[in-house]
Amino acid sequence: MTLVGYGVQVAIPVISTARVHLLGFSEVEVGWLASADLGGLAAGAALASFFMANANRRVLALIGAVFAILANLLCTRYTHFDPVLYLRILAGIGSGIYTSVAVANLGATSKPARAYNMMLFAFAFSQALELQVLPQLSMSGIHYVFVGGFMAGLLGLRWIPVHAEDKPLDVEVDVEESSGRHHSEHRHVPAYIVWLCLAAIFLTYINIGGYWTYIELAARDAAIADELISRLLVWGSLCSVAGCLLATLISNRFGLARPLLLALLAMTTIVGMLYEGIDTTKLTISMLSFNLLWIFIDVYQMAFVANADHSGAFASLIPCAQGLGQIVGPNAAASILGNTLGYGNVFLMCALFALLGVLTYLTVYLRLRRILPALADAS
Repeated sequence: MTLVGYGVQVAIPVISTARVHLLGFSEVEVGWLASADLGGLAAGAALASFFMANANRRVLALIGAVFAILANLLCTRYTHFDPVLYLRILAGIGSGIYTSVAVANLGATSKPARAYNMMLFAFAFSQALELQVLPQLSMSGIHYVFVGGFMAGLLGLRWIPVHAEDKPLDVEVDVEESSGRHHSEHRHVPAYIVWLCLAAIFLTYINIGGYWTYIELAARDAAIADELISRLLVWGSLCSVAGCLLATLISNRFGLARPLLLALLAMTTIVGMLYEGIDTTKLTISMLSFNLLWIFIDVYQMAFVANADHSGAFASLIPCAQGLGQIVGPNAAASILGNTLGYGNVFLMCALFALLGVLTYLTVYLRLRRILPALADAS
């Protein structure tokens, strides 16, 4: 279900290009449409989070799927900007409800980092498949692919837990006694810790949203060969496989927080390097590294929230934070381009927001080291 729910998000470069070439939308308009899709995702996830603790999760997933399927089908009939904009908002809302249920259930497993890693490992292949297949389809064909995905996801509806089993922000930590013995205790995680984590996800996804929406168009603007750009999009997706394997090995040894901080710093660098302009070498390094680091960051961010809240109430807000970031990112990038400031300033903006994400997580980590050190360095 997460593969389907996030399907539009990971295929945004291809979809944006298709909207320009097949529907005749401008670069600024595709930024608005990307924001509609991903902003709807945020709104749907926020709506679902209000009901996640008590509502029937199977019903929530079904409602989300119906919205997304209906909107995508209507997009095959309407191709003018205004109706498409509203339909993408509706599709995003349905996808957000659907996805938040899936993300909350993965976070409620006994080992959320492993669960999210397995999901993202599968993403590496589904993303590569999307980026390889979708450019060969018509715009209607792209919408039909997403309709089929949501319908296929509903086949597993009966396996979804109906309700949450854990209390929000209640965690079990290992406590070392003065004698050297260990025992487990239930501790309450301050709510502001999780809200700061969600804020950091929001900041990080402003960077991701701006970069991922415009990287293909920016490369074409720099006269990079279309064939190379297409190959890099697919190869970058496959780099995610290595990212998943490395993420598990590293988190098992060093926990989640410190590798996350390093990955975000690296992300800041590889996005910011495009500020001075794009050439083949820079584009190759940036795009391949971006996908690798994106996986690192997603695994650690999502697991960090899930470790603090096994009920799924806050984990269900992860797609909301991601979607909100991807409203701001493409919109900010579109505004920069609309003011003829160029793609270099788009990537500078992205790098600055990635850096703000680093500073937010650093604050969370240092605070947890004081109040719940076992959670601060949890894997």
